[in-house]
Parts: sequence; C-alpha cells; structure tokens
Amino acid sequence: MGNEMITVQGTDIKITTVNQEDYISLTDMVANFEGGSSLIEAWLRNKNTIDFLGVWERINNPDFNSPDFEGIKNQAGLNRFSLSVKQWAQKVNGIGIIAKPGRYGGTYAHKDIAFEFGAWLSPEFKLYLIKEFQRLKEAESKSAKAEWDVRRTLAKAQYRIHTDAIKNNLIPAEINGRQAGIIYATEADILNKALFGCTAKEWKAANPDKTGNIRDYASIEQLVVLASLESQNALLIELGQTQQQRLVTLNQQARRQIQSILNNRSIQQLDSPLLDK
Repeated sequence: MGNEMITVQGTDIKITTVNQEDYISLTDMVANFEGGSSLIEAWLRNKNTIDFLGVWERINNPDFNSPDFEGIKNQAGLNRFSLSVKQWAQKVNGIGIIAKPGRYGGTYAHKDIAFEFGAWLSPEFKLYLIKEFQRLKEAESKSAKAEWDVRRTLAKAQYRIHTDAIKNNLIPAEINGRQAGIIYATEADILNKALFGCTAKEWKAANPDKTGNIRDYASIEQLVVLASLESQNALLIELGQTQQQRLVTLNQQARRQIQSILNNRSIQQLDSPLLDK
C-alpha cells in the first residue's frame, strides 16, 4: 500500500492503494465533523448504506457472500442493529471497506464507497472531495506521462548501441537493405521475447485494435529494463553468443531486474508476462 494526501475543506485525507484500486480514509474524512469516528458507525447502521454496499460488492467482489449478506440486510434498520468494518469483512468477505492498522491506520473505503459516504456527511463536502481527488489523479497522470516519455527516449538512445552491435557483427557486407532489415527486426524481437514474452508480430495479432507497437504500451518499469537489455545484448553479440544463448541470458536478466525494481518500490505485482511464467 502506498499513501497520498488531498486536502478537502481544510481536512487532510489520506488515499491508499489496495489491489491497484484507490481507497480513501473515512477516518480522516470525519475528523472535522462533530461526532468524529462515531459517524462511520452510524452510517454503517443505515439500511440504505447496507443496500449500497451489497450492490457494490456484488459488482466488484467475486467472493462476496450473498447468503450471509441477506441476513445482515434483514437486520439493518432495527434499533438493535450494529455493524463494524471488521464484522462486515468477516461475515460477507467484504472488500469495499477495510480497517487498516499501523501508523496510517483507520477505516478506508474504495473511492466509490467513500464518495457515497461523503454525500451522507455533506453534499458540499462530497463535491469538494471528488474535485480534489480528480485533481490528484490528473497530476499523477501528467507526471507518469512525463516519466514514461523520458524512459522511452532513454530506451531509444540505448537502441543505437544495440543496432551498431548488430551492424558490426551480424550483418554481412554482401546482403541488401531488405535482408539487413530482417536481421534488425529479428534482433529486436529477441529483446521483446526476453522482456514481454512475445514477438512484435505476436503482440499485434493478439491486439489488433491497438495502434503503435508493443513498446508503446510498455510500463515505466519495463522501459527501464529494456534500456538495460539493449546494452547487455550488444555486449553478448560482441562476445559471439547465438540468439538462443542470448535469449536465455536476457530473459534471466529481465526477470531479475524487474523483481529488483518491484522489491525496491514495494509493489506486489507488475503487469508483465515474465512474472507469470
């Protein structure tokens, strides 16, 4: 989990990531409302809240326990009814609201649910919450795009080293430009197979609706590794290794480097076919 912060009407609210989804701190949201955390408990006792949570879980949670939910739903609204976040998670396998321990602990809810809670607190507060959340996401998008562009440029610069090694060691002087182009493309696919698990042609066949090529859809982590692989492949070519030998070595290097990046950034999963092999 990573933590970010937005400020809504003078209240600092943490946002964390759970399974690649944004969860907003309900505990922070109620910090400046009279009643504080007790408002979360009051909201969870509301029958409309239970109905909403049930719909959300059915849509987003394949492990949702619908039979036990019906029992909770039948009790909701009664004077004796009470429900904690922990009880919700245990009884129905709920994932929309979580209790997070530790320094940045508290009650967190998926953004869809947090916005609903915000409306229950105050329609004005909800609007400002959505506005600040959108502003954060737009800033993240611009930052990620800028970083991706830098990494893509780096990979292209490293590719010149790669192509020079191919030209000097793999392309005979007597072949024509078309034949040379095939060699360059084949060597490019060595890198694609080592990093992405498929050739450019195989990727295109699997993604006919997408424009550009496989590297245009690479993650920032993959672009970092790609730049490294280009230099390593150039060295292996200079050493006279065969394509098969280089593919094995480069794939091992790609897996090792990706895992290193993931460990350093405390990310649990990367959308890369290499880690699924």
